Amino acid sequence: MMKFDPTLDLELTRLFAAPPAKVWRCWTDPVLFCHWWTPKPVITKDVVMEFRGGGRFASTFVLPDGTEMVNDGAFLEVIPGEKVAFTDLFMADWKPNPQPSLGFAGIITMFPEGSGTRYTARARHRSTAERNTHADMGFHEGWGTCADQLGELAQTL
Repeated sequence: MMKFDPTLDLELTRLFAAPPAKVWRCWTDPVLFCHWWTPKPVITKDVVMEFRGGGRFASTFVLPDGTEMVNDGAFLEVIPGEKVAFTDLFMADWKPNPQPSLGFAGIITMFPEGSGTRYTARARHRSTAERNTHADMGFHEGWGTCADQLGELAQTL
């Protein structure tokens, strides 16, 4: 397990009532993924997920005013049922991303705890300034809302 670095990392954790298989399904089914990946009322669409190191991880966010934000990145590591690591610093097949949105790596882990799932989301940054920018943008509120939406959706499966 990687060590948390408070100068570069942001992290949140949740205990979901749903088992890891259901949380994993919400992460890997593009239709389900669109229901929780962005805080409502933002909409997620056009999801592409190639679950392998160097595989494409892309989506489009539609803001309430209709503005679309395209996000294109790559998976760094995928351990089925346990871990998803991704970044916006690279695109598919390790092509450097000329316009990363935030320039970070996201590491998601999900492990059984009791009858539920311990879900941890970490964003690792290249510098303290980038970490602080992400925090100031509302990392805990935004990623926290998405995690809560994920936990609620997983319970319905």
